[in-house]
This record gives sequence, structure tokens and C-alpha cells, in this order.
Amino acid sequence: MAGTVTQSEVIVVGAGPTGLLLAGDLAAAGVAVTVLEQRSEESNLTRAFGVHARTLEQLDARGLADELIATGRTIAGLRAFGSLQVDMSELPTRFPFVLITPQSNTERLLHERALKAGAVIRRGHRVTGLRQDADGVLLTVETPDGTADHRAGYVVGTDGVHSTVRELAGIPFPGESVVSSMELADVRLADEPAGAISTGASADGFALVAPFGDGWYRLMAWDRNRQLPDGEPVEIEQLTETASRALGTDLGVREVRWVSRLHCDERIAPRYRADRVLLAGDAAHCHSPAGGMGMNTGLQDAANLGWKLASVVNGHSPDSLLDSYQDERHPVGRQVVRASGGLIRMALAQSSGLRALRSVVGGLGGVVNPLAVRGARTVSGIGIQYPAERGAHPLAGKRVPDLRLAQDSPQAPARLYEALRAGRFVLVNADERGPGTVFTAQQPEVTAPWEDRLVHAAPADRHGKLRATVLLVRPDGYAAWAAADPSRAELRRALAHWLGETDAA
Repeated sequence: MAGTVTQSEVIVVGAGPTGLLLAGDLAAAGVAVTVLEQRSEESNLTRAFGVHARTLEQLDARGLADELIATGRTIAGLRAFGSLQVDMSELPTRFPFVLITPQSNTERLLHERALKAGAVIRRGHRVTGLRQDADGVLLTVETPDGTADHRAGYVVGTDGVHSTVRELAGIPFPGESVVSSMELADVRLADEPAGAISTGASADGFALVAPFGDGWYRLMAWDRNRQLPDGEPVEIEQLTETASRALGTDLGVREVRWVSRLHCDERIAPRYRADRVLLAGDAAHCHSPAGGMGMNTGLQDAANLGWKLASVVNGHSPDSLLDSYQDERHPVGRQVVRASGGLIRMALAQSSGLRALRSVVGGLGGVVNPLAVRGARTVSGIGIQYPAERGAHPLAGKRVPDLRLAQDSPQAPARLYEALRAGRFVLVNADERGPGTVFTAQQPEVTAPWEDRLVHAAPADRHGKLRATVLLVRPDGYAAWAAADPSRAELRRALAHWLGETDAA
């Protein structure tokens, strides 16, 4: 196989959830994408188990959310440090909860979607070399049949914390270890815990227990006085003793199917792009499991990058569009590292002062409701918004909720996130009569050059807040542009900017 060069438009290295969602988006947009995965078989390792609201919205925009929800259990909130409740039930979303389901279920659905869309997935392929030039990237890959070269216009590293792509591209990964010798197990319990997801802490450790919804629970525990190398076996008796001490109750473990030990670092790459190489997911940022934001942040990285990369590869947008991936997602990565770090440090609190603060916070319960609301929006991802240009409409850069849409036929999408399943921008207009809002059937020449990249919609309530507003929604569900009663020229400029110039325009 030596000397063979396989050509793709984009190569994604790593077939975890982030890489699979990205590959599916690219393939659905007509991009020739190949996924290279070092593992020969799908891993049965399930470290991530919580799917947050914003991730479920992204999956809903791909027609996967309801199927994934059916595999697990939904919970309305999290309990931490005593009676402190982080309530998700009031979040302004179709998914006001946390879904507890093994990561393998998320991977399975994304894998099936990527293959159905036309992505090529090659397992047992380990990247050993990377070389860029003005036209693309050449990867040297060890395969089951020997060494081969794979070439693509762009390469995205979604290959985890120990990313080979990141290292070969020369992108640093500064940070530090935040917790070591974390013990994990999937267990059956004699008695169901009082809370859905419960966390607790003692003077020398902390623990978390979360249900998968099928009788199995994820149990995590850390003991300050029992710090062992990652390779040391986990003693289930010791793990359960640490957990029971932290949670204040005997869990009654009666069956174990999986155990593991790990350490967690806080790291973030200073740049997510090196010319034609990009990073997403754990390859770009890593942190503690506190808050369950790791896999979710990676999936949202992929949702942000996918439509941009497809637009560039398909010739609709300039390469500079990819710089906005760094501008939008790097601040989110920093925020997640900080938020997760704050939670884990509170749990690891060693000083008497921090432990006292932890006890006070836990005892306040609903008194700290504003803090809990802000925490819910941060952890769920609902609160994320992207920077907009000076003078832009107040909606620009913000997440767009799942608007109910007017239907002109039974087959038309009833909700915004159903409309987004086409993988295109959605142009929402509440008033089809005025001379300013001119994308109607009576004046199709305004949007005609972009019809292959655009879905038209109108809100079901045409007398609400959007009555005089034209809203352009990006494929990842954020507002690209909005204007009150725009002129024909303003709308054309917005479409050309976001969807790309066309010969017809």
C-alpha cells in the first residue's frame, strides 16, 4: 500500500462524537469527507453520560434528539454540596433537562448518520505524519495494510486530549493537572438514590452518582488520601467506601460491569487553527468532568465548524470564514474550563475556609436562585452567544429559540429546528406584504441566487416580537443577521455576506 495517495476534500481524524457529528455535517453538505480512527473497533469506554439542552437542540437540528432521548433518562436538575439545586426545568428550550445516556448511544446515532450521508470511516488508521502546503495537507497513516498517504484540502483533529494532529501541527496545549486518580464504575445499586444526579463531598474526597435509566448508575469518587497511578486497578470496595462517605449514605453496590481510573487536566490550545489544520473537542480543550460539559462542548464545536468548512470547500465563502471558528469557539472553551475548574475546586476543597464556603453554598438552596439560574444557562450551553459586529441588530450572534413556524403544507417544517435539518440558513420573515421584506413569491429575484443554500420560513405568530423583523438563522441555530423592515439592497448584502457571492447575484 506504500505510495498510495487517497484524496478527500476534508479529513477528520478521530471517530468520537465530535468527529462523527462534523463528518456527518460535511457529508450532508456534499463534501467528500474521510474519517480516520486509530481504534480498530468502537470503544466500550463510556466516560461521558450527560447530554445538555443546547447539544440536544443541535441534535434536534439533525433529526436525532428524540431517538437519543429514548435511550436514556431525563432529569430536571442537579444537586450539589447539600441542598444546592441547579434547576434546568425553567430553561427556555424544548429540552429543559439533562439527558443521562451512555456516550456510546450518542456515538452510534452520529456514526449511522455520517455513513448514511456518505462519509467514509476507516478504522485502524493511525496518523504518524503531517505536512501542509498552499493547497492542502498530506497525512502519513499506518493502516492494517501498511503505510499510506492521505491528502485533503483541510484536516480537522478531533482525536482527543493526546491529539496527534495537534502535536504534528505544532499547536501548543498549555495547562496543568487538576485532579488525579479519579475512580469510575458502572454499577447496580440496592436502593435508588434520592436525587437524580447527586454529588457530595467530605473533608478528604467527593463523589457523584448518576442514573443511566436502565438500572445502571455511573459512580465517580475521589479520595485525597488514595492517589494512585492511572494504571492501577480500581478496588470497588474502596471506591464505594469513598463515595458513601462523601454522599452520606450507603449506596449498596450489588453489581459492577466496568471500572476505570483517570486523571484530568485543564488545558486549552491558544489557537484552534494552523493554516489548513483545525482542532475541535478534547483536542482543543480539556477540563475536569465537573458539570458534564466536555462532550457537549466538542459537539457544539463541530456544529459551529461544519457549516463554515462546507461553505469554504464548496466555494461559497472565502477561507477567512474559518477564522471566525477561533473567534467564536475559543472564548467558549475558556469559559468551560473556568466553570468546570470552579466546580471541581469546590469539590476538592482542602482548606477549612473553602470547605466552609462549600457548606454555606450547599445550605442556601433556593436562596442563591440567580446564581443557580446563571449556572444552569452556562452548563446547559443555552447561554452561549457569539460576538456581533458593532451596530448589528440585538439578535445577531444570539442563539435562536425553536420558533413555531407557519406551515403552507403538512410536509413543511413546524419548528425552526426542523427547518434547520436541511443544513442550510433559514430566512425567517413575519410579514410577506410590505415593500421592504421582499423574499416573497411575488418578488423571488431578491433571494433567487441563494435558493440552494436557503430555507424560507415565517413564524406561526406573525403579530409577535418578530412581526417587522427579517431574521437570518445560521445552520447552527444562531442569528447571523437581523433587521427591521430591511430594503431589498440590505437583504441582498446580508445574503451575499453570509451565504457567499454568486454569479447570479
